[in-house]
Formats: sequence, structure tokens, C-alpha cells
Amino acid sequence: MVFKKMLRALGIGGPTVDTVFSEPHVQPGSTLSGEVRVTGDDEVDIERIVLRFEARAEVERGDEQHDATIEFMQVVVAENFHVGDGEHKVIPFAIPVPAETPINVVDGAQLPGVALGVRTELVVAKSADKGDLDGLFVAPLPSQSRVLDAFGALGFQFKSTDLEIGRLHGIDQQLPMFQEIEFFAPEQYRGRVDEVELTFVADADDLHVVLEADRRGGMFRSGEDAFGRFRRTHAEAEQADWVAELTRWLDEAAQRGGMFSGGHPEQHEHYQEQQGGGPGWGGVAAGAALGAGAGLVGGMVLGEVLDEAGDAAEGDED
Repeated sequence: MVFKKMLRALGIGGPTVDTVFSEPHVQPGSTLSGEVRVTGDDEVDIERIVLRFEARAEVERGDEQHDATIEFMQVVVAENFHVGDGEHKVIPFAIPVPAETPINVVDGAQLPGVALGVRTELVVAKSADKGDLDGLFVAPLPSQSRVLDAFGALGFQFKSTDLEIGRLHGIDQQLPMFQEIEFFAPEQYRGRVDEVELTFVADADDLHVVLEADRRGGMFRSGEDAFGRFRRTHAEAEQADWVAELTRWLDEAAQRGGMFSGGHPEQHEHYQEQQGGGPGWGGVAAGAALGAGAGLVGGMVLGEVLDEAGDAAEGDED
């Protein structure tokens, strides 16, 4: 008995924990269900079990990039219970997946560089032990898929995807980050618009689609990329003609540059980032098909905080 306590104090032995999902493939806003299985090794009082939702990706800070982890949600699934020596306990859970959760699977193909998962933390006698990361695979909502299909139909090519830590101006975000998906623009726009960045911010009712047209040098001066934002209910987004919407916006971006909102005034607002970098697609990657026969795959990157300046809203259309 004393020897087991000594081992636990050294981080050896103690209760074992295994988290099993009923289905690890989910969508933003759906429910992740499963159970935490605890097996006792000696008598032990467990203070709590916490499930921590994490994104692991490449972080972009200025011109430097490195790997990092961001925790975007935690849920306590059990508190203050006893487990005997050799006793097994099963703790079921059903957790709503945040509607803003990044996507890392498209048409069954996992986006390279995007790691989402849930880590189980066991707290015993004020000491926390975090287990391995159990993979989570998040596919786009039907409303998001319609937008991605339009990008493929227009000839955009996927380049990369990343996460930015921070807030988008004028959007009520629940998570401390947002995903950016980067595309190379269709060939006919090259030289006027080279890349377009796409961001989804969803809630239970609506989908925000934020766009940034980027050209380094030439028409767009530094800090004057073209931005647009669409807001639709999910039902509207599933029925919208996104090919036509995106074509109108892209034509305007190629002609005008600078800050503007495309589409219907009542559904678009100006968008401005305080620091560089935004959503965008570019570069077809083999092995993942995303609508209209276009292969689009990406990797998520954690980036700089983008806390929008107050004057970004100037000129917004109501």
C-alpha cells in the first residue's frame, strides 16, 4: 500500500483513464458523445475529470513559424468521486461542439497540418495528469460546403489553412481564434488578384463568410487588400448562388482594390485586420476532392492576434 502511494507520488501507477468517442467525426455545432473509462489502482479519490479541446498547428508570428497548441474549450465531466482498487467506472458524456470549431476534414480527406483533438485531464490530490490527444475530425456544415464547392467550381486552388488568435471586427465570436483558408485565385485574375483568403464564423443560426483578396505589390498597396463579408442564415447559405456571389465580389476586387464590401449591402460589412494575414486558398493538393472535381486540402496555422481597430467599421453599410 505504501509502495503504491510512493509510485503515484512519482507519477507511476494510479488510476488509468481511457476516453472513447461514439463517433469522432463531427460537424461544428453537433454533439460529441462517448464515455470516460476509469480503472482504479489502489483506493483513490478523484477530484475531477476534464476534457480539453485542442488545436495543434503551425503558429505564424510575423515572418517566423513554429508549432503550437491552443486550447479552445474545456468541460468537466465528473467531480469528487472514489475509485477502489481494481474498480471500473464509466462516465458518459455528450458535449456540444462549438459552432466556430475549425474544419479539418473535407469530403472524407483530412487536411494536412490540421490536428484537432480532445485531451483527458485527471486531477487527483491537486495533481493534474493530462493524457494523450484523442483525434477529432470536423467536417464543414452544409452551408460551408456550398461556399467551398463554389471556390472549386470557379477554379480556385487550395494553398494552405491556418488559425489566427484574435477577433474579427463586427462579428460576435465565441472562440479566441478563427480559421483562415487560403486559395490561389483563378488564372484569369492573376496579376490583379493573386490570392483569396476565406474565413467562416458560424453560430446556431447564421454563417459569416469573410473574404480577403490579396496581391503583394502592384494594385494593392500594403494594408489595402480588398475585404468583403457575407452574412446568411444557414438555410439561405445552402440555397445561395455562391458562384455568382463570389464572381461579383472577385470582379470588384480586381477592378477596385482597397477596402470594400461586395454583394448585397444589407448582408455585407467592411472588414479590416489590424495586422497582415487573412483567409485564403491556393494550390491544389492531390488526394482530396472538394466539389466540382477540384482537390482542395490545407493545414491550420496559429497566428497573430487580430484585434480590429475601431475605425475599421467606418463606411460600413447597414
